[in-house]
Amino acid sequence: MADRVHKAVIPAAGLGTRFLPATKAIPKEMLPVIDAPAIQYVVEEAVSAGLSDVLMVTGRGKGALEDHFDAVPELEARLEADGKDELLARVRESSDLADLHVVRQKNPRGLGHAVLCGAEHVGNHPFGVLLGDDLIDPRDEVLPRMIEVAEKTGGCVILLLEVPHEQISLYGSAAVETTDDDDVLRVLDMVEKPDPADAPSNLAVIGRYVLQPQIFDVLRETPPGRGNEIQLTDAIQQMIDRDGTGGPVHGVVFRGRRYDTGDKQDYLRSIIRLACERDDVGPALRKWLVEYVADELS
Repeated sequence: MADRVHKAVIPAAGLGTRFLPATKAIPKEMLPVIDAPAIQYVVEEAVSAGLSDVLMVTGRGKGALEDHFDAVPELEARLEADGKDELLARVRESSDLADLHVVRQKNPRGLGHAVLCGAEHVGNHPFGVLLGDDLIDPRDEVLPRMIEVAEKTGGCVILLLEVPHEQISLYGSAAVETTDDDDVLRVLDMVEKPDPADAPSNLAVIGRYVLQPQIFDVLRETPPGRGNEIQLTDAIQQMIDRDGTGGPVHGVVFRGRRYDTGDKQDYLRSIIRLACERDDVGPALRKWLVEYVADELS
């Protein structure tokens, strides 16, 4: 049995160029999904899985991320004086959500380097990595299952999603073999953003990981790869045959709802889908959508 996983690293240093000019002055992770920024959903997911010690890896111009999870006494006092108790509770919720820490990635050297920035905080313990671009629907919790597999095997665990073959070049791709568990696969090899003709499978590596601390030693020795960046996929690939020293590597197959908020269309879909489920805005929004689609098709 491995150490209990209780720390999370959330890389959030990217520039968000696909959403310019909206992200010129606002971190992409702060773009709203209904009435909360995308990053809050990710932190809530970590906390829900028991990872209440959260390290965000940020960069220049990302101060709003830290501010969002800080207390705002002036705003809270005004809401309290105005009797807006529900809003006050929601504002305080983000401040009390997690034991939050921040470290800056001074140079944009890739996801692997961003994770390596968390080495001192994580120490010699297994930890979760949650990418700020990926939203997992709260109804489809998968991180607890990944933690369960990691604690059972003592190795690293990645999250896999079956995607259309022609889209695999957008992701890391995994070669796998079956295990005794239907939702768990043994990972044999990984390739970062392969040409579809060369991809070992259409199982894409998406933004959730449970990693052993030995990954830091590997990352320190991993040379820049695709895009001249230190790729986390390259480091995990080196862990595959390390039984007893951070390996093996398994993949949990995700069959739930996931939204890529780094993609414009999926970002909009995430807002619509999640809003339709809300009691406060869902009924009116669903009614309007039906009418709008009917008008467009007429």
